[in-house]
Amino acid sequence: MLRPEKIPEVPAETARIARAAFPKGSPFIRLRDELGIFLTDSDFSALYPHRGQPAAAPWRLMLISVMQFVENLTDRQAADAVRGHLAWKYALSLELDDPGIDASVLCEFRARLLEVSEPLAWLDRFLTLCEEKQLLKRHGKQRTDSTHVLGAIRVLNRLELITECMRAALNALATIAPDWLREVAVDEWYDRYAHRSENYRLPKSESGKQFYANQVGQDGQKLLELLEKKGAPEGGLNLEEVQALKKCWHRQFIMERNVLRFRMRVELEKDRPMQLESPYDTEVRYSTKRGREWRGYKVHLTETCDDDLPHLVTHVATTTAEVQDAPLGSQVQNSLFARDLAPIEHYVDAGYNASDLIVSAREKHGTEIIGPVRLNNAWTARQEGAFTFQDFQVDWENRKVVCPNGAVSERWNTAKRSSGQPINVVAFPKETCSTCAVRERCIRSGDRPKSLTFQPQAQQEALLKARDAMKDPQAQQRYHRRAGIESTISQGVRAFGIRNCRYRGLKKTHLQHVLTALAFNVVRICEWLGGHRPQGTRLSRFAALRAA
Repeated sequence: MLRPEKIPEVPAETARIARAAFPKGSPFIRLRDELGIFLTDSDFSALYPHRGQPAAAPWRLMLISVMQFVENLTDRQAADAVRGHLAWKYALSLELDDPGIDASVLCEFRARLLEVSEPLAWLDRFLTLCEEKQLLKRHGKQRTDSTHVLGAIRVLNRLELITECMRAALNALATIAPDWLREVAVDEWYDRYAHRSENYRLPKSESGKQFYANQVGQDGQKLLELLEKKGAPEGGLNLEEVQALKKCWHRQFIMERNVLRFRMRVELEKDRPMQLESPYDTEVRYSTKRGREWRGYKVHLTETCDDDLPHLVTHVATTTAEVQDAPLGSQVQNSLFARDLAPIEHYVDAGYNASDLIVSAREKHGTEIIGPVRLNNAWTARQEGAFTFQDFQVDWENRKVVCPNGAVSERWNTAKRSSGQPINVVAFPKETCSTCAVRERCIRSGDRPKSLTFQPQAQQEALLKARDAMKDPQAQQRYHRRAGIESTISQGVRAFGIRNCRYRGLKKTHLQHVLTALAFNVVRICEWLGGHRPQGTRLSRFAALRAA
């Protein structure tokens, strides 16, 4: 039960000793003095029942959670810091002899935060406070980039995976129905699944591995059949671990002549459904980018980048690892607009940028997207002297296209790509193309006429303009502003452990990233108030000789 109370002032004795111990100030002391508390107990009233034992003040737990992420602490370390760190007691309005909290309270508090449909609301409250202190310009310049996040799992090979899926299902059933499982389990199961699977315990020969895998497959199939029979524990089939077992068996095994067989690796390469990576976090996915492989998630960060203000994180999105950056561009734009944070200039790389994003951002939000788009990979763009789309004259009003040799198109059709994006398909007369003197510069086909596929006018013009802009030295110099997001990712990795999941599951990982975004902002605000200003890229002593 929550009893909202007014946030108390810092106790006099705590304030006196804190100021004596930190005469030049401290980040958390400066945070409390300059910004105050950005959340109150009333902001959390919907997360608590109306009856029960009085709960710890949620404003204080939220501030503890943020400071925990600022210093990259575990729950136990954060609880110790509340008891023993003077600056923490000052920020939390605690007496010097206050015993603090138990570490489990932080875990329970995060479970309540997960009930909120969008945790970005907590970030928005902090940004509003920063705007009131004139530390944030809502509609300024922003930039976006992403990085990989490793799931809180152990990487398993296929034999380890099927063994761990079976073991996890048995452990889950032993928790809810121990008597039933004791009756149906055979002795070999205890020998095979009592301990964690390790590669050194598994067979070494290929025939031995196949035989072992088939044994595990039959055990799993038998367990699933038992759970479907009368007398099975209620809800057993709906357990997350049992569902993971079913998903893994569907992927790794195949039924042949009523016998379950472990699939060969070649068979898996032909059939690629979504891969289960661990029974303990079923939302973790495998992905690769620029030669880097990982199993986990991706985090997309957006921050302000105005010259005369601190750079604050305004948006954070978490996706599974296999999701590409392209669809996140419009999602980030829509989220910023809905939260009244749409930038005037938004710097992104080619992974996010596309012609439809450029047009929609300009028309809906008044945002200029600055960044490269994907290159034209057609053979005409790679071969010198070949005709590209810019060599054709497009009459958008009359739906006609004139080729470089003067021929006029005969058909203009509209269609849609598999992604749903509208396109125009234009074809030229076959008899004209077959006798064209410059045919080899236009089309490679021996007898087919020339055809063009391009986007609607606004998108096509935006695409060509963006490609031309990246060839302009002034545009390239302007785009250098986006590179600053790399330092944010570096700070997140070194200071906040942003590339490692603390928790399991997409929703919990997203909450971790929102709290990390708050930690980013707290550190940067405190540094800014302390007189520190962002510096350019540091030069080595040798490189500085040229600058001198």
